[in-house]
Amino acid sequence: MPDFYREALEQMNVLTGYRRDFHRHPELSRKEFRTAARIEEELDALGIPHSRVDETGVYAELRGEKGDGPVVVLRADIDALPIQEETGMEYASQNDGVMHACGHDMHTASLLYAARELARRKEEFGGTVRFFFQQAEEIGYGARQFIAAGHLKGADRVFGLHTAPDLPLGQVGVKLGSNNASVDYFKIKVHGRAAHVSTPNLGADALFIAAQTVVAIQANVPRRTSPIDSVLIGIGKLTAGTAYNIVAEEAELEGTTRLFTPELRRYVNEQVEKVAKATAAMYGGEAEVEWVDFAAPVINPADICREVSAEVTAMLGEDALRTDRALSCGGDNFADFQQYVPGVYAYVGVQSEDTPGSCGPLHNSHYNIDERALPIGGALYVRMAWRWLVTDPPKA
Repeated sequence: MPDFYREALEQMNVLTGYRRDFHRHPELSRKEFRTAARIEEELDALGIPHSRVDETGVYAELRGEKGDGPVVVLRADIDALPIQEETGMEYASQNDGVMHACGHDMHTASLLYAARELARRKEEFGGTVRFFFQQAEEIGYGARQFIAAGHLKGADRVFGLHTAPDLPLGQVGVKLGSNNASVDYFKIKVHGRAAHVSTPNLGADALFIAAQTVVAIQANVPRRTSPIDSVLIGIGKLTAGTAYNIVAEEAELEGTTRLFTPELRRYVNEQVEKVAKATAAMYGGEAEVEWVDFAAPVINPADICREVSAEVTAMLGEDALRTDRALSCGGDNFADFQQYVPGVYAYVGVQSEDTPGSCGPLHNSHYNIDERALPIGGALYVRMAWRWLVTDPPKA
């Protein structure tokens, strides 16, 4: 295999140029118009055909010139967050209130570099590389648009990566099994009956029911699951009432569940709904529960982990591989791709004492990466495509 990491180090100016350009011009989910156009500009220069996915996602396809072969998907997310940047860097965000505070600028730059390198070597491999520059990851949207467009059909492998401020520069996390939790949003609408507070017996207090629902969900559901399992239920918003002396007729709760297996996710969400409805009925009201499925849990399969781990150690040495990275209750809809195609999500260490903000956490106004991680990300994308297309194609 060519020394893709050495070549990426030699192209550091290209990688940092890409990354800083995207960092200066962050765009929110489903508004990544400038980002998509910039990606397309580079793809045009490389002669790689591309198309839009739901306005702001970019799909590109590179066919090797040595005939048919496997189909490999490489994915990067491209959206930013509604955060005012405070890093003070000379390449800081020029868009007020918007920032790449999760590393998607690095993901995009690394994948664009991989497209450049693979296009340069297209006569050396057969098969197809599909590049997913996926929009709207932060709102659990874009992955399903790529799937609905049919871009995952016929794929043999899918690979993606994410910045990891919990890992030092030079390390890559490739963890077997659960990595990121599922993310489900719920809204509980409580319907009661209005009355004057002096005659509560004539009404059904939706605010009181909502308060009891918060307590019941937090108390009941964890007591009905194993203490060995990680169960997170967060309720961040409660809205109710119209005046201080009126029994509230309506109330709304908004919250989220985070689980690490499909089975536990299904069970806990069912329990949330049952508890909400039972609590409302107990106090004379009714409850309806609305769900939004943002992301399944990210679960890395053992056989693909071995393949990715082999490339990490071959590229960076045995000490670079981390298989014990802590679970994250933050979600990522890379999991949606894993529902259909075998694939792994890897985590590239970006923290160093030399780079303020690189030790995290994600989604904060000071977040930054040590840019020496860029060649690692770019080369790893290339190595995974090369492995599956050339050196060790997936078995049918």
